[in-house]
Amino acid sequence: MLHDPRVHEPLGGAPWDRASAEAAIRAIASEADGAMRGGDWWAMHPLDIEPGDPDVVHGVYLGAAGVLWALDHLARTGLHEPGHDHPRLAREVLASYEHRPEFGGPLPSVWLGEGGIALVAWLLSPAPELADRLAELVAVPDEDTLELLWGSPGLLLIAGVMFDRTGEERWARAWGALARYLLDRRGERLPGFWTQRLYGKVEEIIGAGHGFAGVVAALARRPDLLAHDRLLPDVVAALSATALLEDGRANWPPTLDEALVHRTGTIRTQWCHGAPGVVTSAAGLPRDEALDALLLAGGELTWAAGPLRKGPGLCHGTAGNGFALLKLFTRTGDEAWLDRARRFAMHAASQVAAERRRHGHGRHTLWTGDLGTAIYLAQCLAGASELPAIELW
Repeated sequence: MLHDPRVHEPLGGAPWDRASAEAAIRAIASEADGAMRGGDWWAMHPLDIEPGDPDVVHGVYLGAAGVLWALDHLARTGLHEPGHDHPRLAREVLASYEHRPEFGGPLPSVWLGEGGIALVAWLLSPAPELADRLAELVAVPDEDTLELLWGSPGLLLIAGVMFDRTGEERWARAWGALARYLLDRRGERLPGFWTQRLYGKVEEIIGAGHGFAGVVAALARRPDLLAHDRLLPDVVAALSATALLEDGRANWPPTLDEALVHRTGTIRTQWCHGAPGVVTSAAGLPRDEALDALLLAGGELTWAAGPLRKGPGLCHGTAGNGFALLKLFTRTGDEAWLDRARRFAMHAASQVAAERRRHGHGRHTLWTGDLGTAIYLAQCLAGASELPAIELW
């Protein structure tokens, strides 16, 4: 079985409609802007809270920095009329994090720590002292999880964005040092894979959120600094060796151990683990017959499995899966993938509305909630496929 039908639901019947998509974006952004609690930022949604979690979260993934970046981005694209001074607030979020960091911080992490918060503050209001602090953060860490959310692959994203925006060679040097370090760490236990030490486990994770695919996505962002031929053969070999194939569809289990001996019930079909994240991560590599076949098969599985019952978000929801379909459109030019992505977008918008009715308020996060869905809808409007806080900053 390549996916678990119990965690998916039938695709809704609403056809793509630009006006409805834009209205959904505006509703999400307007509610989020109005829900800010002053210096306590946004309340955590019940679906995001785990025992021991803080009430205030600052980072990009599910905290205030991600919300502010999304609202600012939507405002700059003409899809939101902001009710707050987002650049000023972004600086205040950074100061608040420095005073009361969460998750055992302060940490350099791009999505869960100071790195991403400082980057958002700089993007919304560039200042030399912020750039200098970012330059201190984008260094090889003493302890590294070797995955996107907490570890050095995320720091590559910061160095790459800063190099794009400033052209300063210090960012290219930082990116190169991190990339060399990551390539040297590949194959520590098993050829072609990075070994993650995360949450008390030591294993080779395959997916985008915490594993191989996410590292590939970060490295593939800068072919000017790391030639794609350094990555492509090993990526194709690794994905070919771990793919589960059936009837023109493909999926990938969460870990290499589970790829070698697949255990029923462990496979997932979402961005963080499974085909959608593999497709979105590897789609930045050059066209290659074997890779194209795998990515198309992963896209077919994503489409056939349908929207996720978990909700509309990016990390483990319908919008994240839809990005795989958008990536295949931009990679192949086949508008059938764009049509499919837009069908997922309309379904995700209906999930946002349903969850808002159920809980009485929105889920104000970038990667688990409504703001990521709004960015996905905006990318569908534009016929683009840039994931927020990876390619889109």
